Amino acid sequence: MQSLYNIYAVGQEELRLLSKIQYPKDLRELKVDELPEVCKELRQDIVQELSVNPGHLASSLGVVEITVALHYVYDTPEDRIVWDVGHQAYGHKILTGRREQFCTNRKLGGIKPFPSPTESEYDTFACGHASNSISAALGMAVAAALEGKAQRHVVAVIGDGAMSGGLAFEGLNNVSSSPNDLLIILNDNNMSIDRSVGGMKQYLLSLNTNKTYNAIKFKATRWLNRKGMMNDDRKKGIQRLSNAIKSAIAHQQNIFDGMNIRYFGPFDGHDIKELVRILNQIKDMKGPKLLHLHTQKGHGYAPAEKDVTTWHAPGKFDPETGERIVNKDPNKPQKYQDVFGHTLLELAQQNPKIVGVTPAMPSGCSMNIMMKEMPERTFDVGIAEGHAVTFSGGMAKDGLLPFCNIYSAFSQRAFDNIIHDVALLNLHVVFCFDRAGLVGEDGATHHGAFDLAALRPIPNLTISSPMDEHELRRLMYTAQLPDKGPFVIRYPRGGGVLVDWRCPLEEIKVGTGRKLHDGSDVAVLSIGPIGNNVTEAIEELTSLSSQTSEASQASPASTPSVAHYDMRFLKPIDETILLEVAEKFKRIVTVENGVKTGGLGSAVIEWMSDHGYHPEIIRLGLPDTQFVEHGTVAELQHIVGLDKEAIIQAIKG
Repeated sequence: MQSLYNIYAVGQEELRLLSKIQYPKDLRELKVDELPEVCKELRQDIVQELSVNPGHLASSLGVVEITVALHYVYDTPEDRIVWDVGHQAYGHKILTGRREQFCTNRKLGGIKPFPSPTESEYDTFACGHASNSISAALGMAVAAALEGKAQRHVVAVIGDGAMSGGLAFEGLNNVSSSPNDLLIILNDNNMSIDRSVGGMKQYLLSLNTNKTYNAIKFKATRWLNRKGMMNDDRKKGIQRLSNAIKSAIAHQQNIFDGMNIRYFGPFDGHDIKELVRILNQIKDMKGPKLLHLHTQKGHGYAPAEKDVTTWHAPGKFDPETGERIVNKDPNKPQKYQDVFGHTLLELAQQNPKIVGVTPAMPSGCSMNIMMKEMPERTFDVGIAEGHAVTFSGGMAKDGLLPFCNIYSAFSQRAFDNIIHDVALLNLHVVFCFDRAGLVGEDGATHHGAFDLAALRPIPNLTISSPMDEHELRRLMYTAQLPDKGPFVIRYPRGGGVLVDWRCPLEEIKVGTGRKLHDGSDVAVLSIGPIGNNVTEAIEELTSLSSQTSEASQASPASTPSVAHYDMRFLKPIDETILLEVAEKFKRIVTVENGVKTGGLGSAVIEWMSDHGYHPEIIRLGLPDTQFVEHGTVAELQHIVGLDKEAIIQAIKG
C-alpha cells in the first residue's frame, strides 16, 4: 500500500514548476490554473527541507496559498507585504530568491530564521515578535502617500493569535482614523502556537458574512466608481448604510466595519484560485480593508494537521512516515522549562494562593502541567505580554500570588507594566523569564539578552538566576514565601545539568551567593547557568596546573589559582561576597549570559568604585555593539566569548 506521506519523499527534479521560480516575477508568468500545482510543490519543498533542518513547520504550511496568491497578484517588492511573526514566512523566502539557500535556514551564517530587510528587499519589516504588522504596514502606506507613491499597495498578514495583542488593536484604531488604502489579511486558523484564546477568538469563530451580499457590494462599488459618484462624503454615507445592511443580514455587528475598515469574508484560505480572484477584486479599492481567511495550520501534511502544537516546531522527522526523530536518553537532564512546570504544580498544591499566567505559551513554558491539574488557577491570556503583567499585578493586589511566565525576549514588551503596575506598588508577583540568554537558532529577535540590564535599576525588584535545576526549584520556593515583593527568576532554553533534578524545597536567603571553588589569584563571579561553563574552565585549569607541577617539581605552576562565586542574585547583590573579593583579589572576571553593559559586570564595577576598590575587572557577556545572530548555542557562545575556552583565556589574562 502506498504510504500516506510518500509524496514528500521526492527529489528536487520533480518540483516541475517551483524549480523554475526564482523570484515572484517568474511566478507571475504562470497561468492561474497552474497555481494549485505550485502550492503543492511549495508545501512539498518545505516539508522535505524541514525534515532534516528543523524549523517552524505548521505555520508555514498553513499560509502556502496566501503566500502564492499575494506574490502572484501584487508587484513585490515594489508592493509591500508585511508578515506578522516569521513562523509563517518560509514559503515567502523560497519564492523570493532564497530557495537554494533555504537549507541554511537558522544555521550559523545561513539565512535568518525570520524575515529581515537586512537580508532581502522582499522582507519589508522585522517580524520576530507578534502583533506589529498592522502598525508597520500603516506606516508604510502613509509613507507611500506622502512620498508620491500612491500606486504602491501595502498588505499586512496577521494571524488570529497575534490579533489578541494590544499593539494590533492600537494599529487597527489608527487605521480606522487615518487616510490609507491598507489591506489587512486576517489569517484565521484558531491557533498561535497553542490554541488561540480570548474574546477575539470567539468572535472570529462566529463571524460570518453573506457571500451574496459581498458580491452585490463589489459590483455596486465598481459601478459607482465608474460613474464618478463615489466622492468622500458619499462614500462614507454608503459605507454606513452598507454596514447597517450587513449587520441585518449577519444578525450581528461587525467590529471591523464598526471601525470603518471594510470587511470581506470569511473565505477559504486554501482555495488559491478564489484567493487570486478576491485579491484582484479588492486590490485597487480605496480605504482600509480587512480580508478574513480561514486556514488550517499544518495544512497538506497529515501529521501536522492532527497535532499542530507539536508540529509547530517538530525537530527532525521522516517526511515519508511522519515519524519524529526524538532521542530519548534517560540520562539526559530535563529542560529547565519542565522543571519549572513540575515545581510550579508542586508549589501550587501546597499554596492555594498561587496562580499561573502565560501569554500564549502554556506548552512552551510547561505551564500546561499545572493547567492540566488546575485549569481554574492557570490563565493563558493570549499574545499579550503587557496585559499578562498587569493582570498578574491586579491579582496580586487582591491577595493572589501569580507566577507570570514570559520568554525573556518577549518580556521586553511589558517593561512599563513591570515598572508601573507591579514594582511601583511592590506587588508580590513572581516573574519567571524562560529562554534567558542565548537561545540558539531563533536568533536576534529571540535571544534573552537585555532583561538583567533593563530591570536592574528598578526599585523593589529582586532579580535572580539559578545555576542549575536544584537552584531553580529553591528560588521558586523562596519567591513564593510571604513579603517577597516582585521577584524575577531567569533561566535558559533547553536542558539543564542534573539528571536527578528533584530536591527538597528550601529557602535561599535573598541577596546571598555562594562560593563554589576557592582560590587565591583570580576571582570569577558568575550568575545563572553560564556558571557551569566557569566550573568546566576551572576544572581544566586545575588539571593543567596539576600536570605542570608533576612535570616540573622544581618550579611552581604558572596556572592561576581561581576562586568561583555563584552570585545567584543580581539585585540585591551579595555585598559580603563583593567585600571578600575586593579585599583578597586584584583580578576579577565576571561572566553573564546577557548583555554585559548594565548587567552583573557593571554592578560589580559600580560597587567597587563606590567603596574605593580598583581591581582589574574583565567582563564577559553579550555585546552591546551588535545583535547576536543565529546558530547553535555552542557556536554562539564561542563567537561572543562565553564558552569554556574564552573563560580560560580571561582567567589567564
